[in-house]
Amino acid sequence: MLAGMGSRPVEKAVAVPGRRDEPALGGVYLNAAGEPRGGAVVAPPHPLYGGSMDHPVVNELSWACSSAGFASLRFDWRGVGASTGTPSGEAADADADYGAALDHVCETVEGTVVACGYSFGAGAAVRASAGQLRVRKLVLVAPVPALIDAEALRGFGGSVLAISGGRDSLAPPDAVEALLAPTAEARLVVVPDADHFFGVGLAAVSRAVSEVLGNT
Repeated sequence: MLAGMGSRPVEKAVAVPGRRDEPALGGVYLNAAGEPRGGAVVAPPHPLYGGSMDHPVVNELSWACSSAGFASLRFDWRGVGASTGTPSGEAADADADYGAALDHVCETVEGTVVACGYSFGAGAAVRASAGQLRVRKLVLVAPVPALIDAEALRGFGGSVLAISGGRDSLAPPDAVEALLAPTAEARLVVVPDADHFFGVGLAAVSRAVSEVLGNT
């Protein structure tokens, strides 16, 4: 996985080494379109409820990051797809998996790193970003407040973009807005007709991410 020169986006399957004795993960790398500006990690939703890197929201996030100049790595949690190990919904396992993907991006791509996640993956993105100096941006789609470490989010030193569906009962906009309130540089985008699964509204997600990342 190399930053290389910006060009037409091309996907490439990659293997992500696990940290220490943790499982190795399957992933897909998408290079930056245009002038490369950095890298992004994109985490899927809960592995025990069908969450994988093939989810439309995860794909949309990856392509939006790429279009804004950030080479993206989306990955499968342990035990899902080509990833080794046993599926787990434990936060510690999710943190180890996200951390491995983050390590891989930091080692292979220059520039700013964006930590992204959808639903369950948003919580892992927040926790994994703590203390990571190169992670200057968080993109959280449908972040379930109960799964977010509020202290880690409050202490994040970069900018935060959260996207919530207007009909999302798991991550309702009012609750997400309250979650973001203590964070100095945060923006909430509400997609009016979308629920937690974004059966509609994917284009709005992509536009919001491309706009925010493209202007920073």
